This record gives sequence, C-alpha cells and structure tokens, in this order.
Amino acid sequence: MKITDKETLYQGHYKLQLYTVTDGEKEFKREVYHTGTAASALVYDTKKQKFIFARQYRPAMEQDLLEIVAGMLDSPDENPEDAVKREMEEEIGYAVDELQLIHEFYPAPGAVAEKVFLFYAQVSHQVSEGGGKDSEHEDIEIVEMTPQEMLDHTFYDGKTIMAIEWAKNHVLPTLMKS
Repeated sequence: MKITDKETLYQGHYKLQLYTVTDGEKEFKREVYHTGTAASALVYDTKKQKFIFARQYRPAMEQDLLEIVAGMLDSPDENPEDAVKREMEEEIGYAVDELQLIHEFYPAPGAVAEKVFLFYAQVSHQVSEGGGKDSEHEDIEIVEMTPQEMLDHTFYDGKTIMAIEWAKNHVLPTLMKS
C-alpha cells in the first residue's frame, strides 16, 4: 500500500486530512485526524502516598474526565520527557523526582495520527498551584487517591487505564504492602 495524495480538509486546533491510498490496482480514501505527539504520566506523590490525577472537561466526551496528566509536545523538537515535566507542573503543580518510560503507543491508528508517550512519575513536592493554563482554556481540578481508591475507581480514559494496569504489576505490589 502507498499513500499517493494528502488533502487538508480542515486546519484548526487539530488537522483533518483525506488520504488517497493505492493498493496495487485499487485506490481508496481515508480520513486521518492529526493531533500531534503527546506525553502523559501516572503520578505518585511519595510523601502523601497518593496518586495525583487531573479532572477536566473534555469536549469530545461532553463531560469532565478524570485522567492522568497529559499534554501535547509544544514543538517537533521538544522531547517527551521535557513535555511531561512541563505538563505536570502546569496541570498539577508538581516537579518530578523520578521519571520512567512505561511505553509509547498509538491509541487509534486506524484514523488518528497521534503517538503517546506514557510515563510513571514519582514526585514529593508541589512547586505551584497547578490547575492548567488559562491560555490553553484549562480548568483542572487536582484529585488525590490512595492506591486502593485508584483501584476502586472506574476510569474511562485509555491511557489512564493502561497506566493503572501497568502499575498493578510494577508499582502497587510494593505500595500496598506498606
């Protein structure tokens, strides 16, 4: 298969393109939604012994969503580690003590050209109030949860679910013993 044409249908906060794809003698079209590259982190405060989440309104869901810290890389040359550290300070007000890459993945590769870097971050001190950036129209509520509260809560965001499933095998066995 080969992409033979890309037509931009819409360019706003995100971009929607129409791809023409050829497969031998066959040709077909697919819409591709470009959001960019994102960095996200499951955050654990080692002093409070709580996980820190962000609750914010998500227009695509038409409601508030509780999720891990996440945001887009500001430029193609920004690295995911710097982006997630920036997002953590903006959204929840924490500086990073330790950062570990869990995985990088494509959440919906059939129609969305987005790559997500997923991290686990340990923190111990808040350096600002957090709450998001007004210029990005963010109004974020910081939510703290014990490991058990996190396990008992039902999450709907894919990257958050993936991070928690990772934590069940790599972090929670140690945390739940103490």
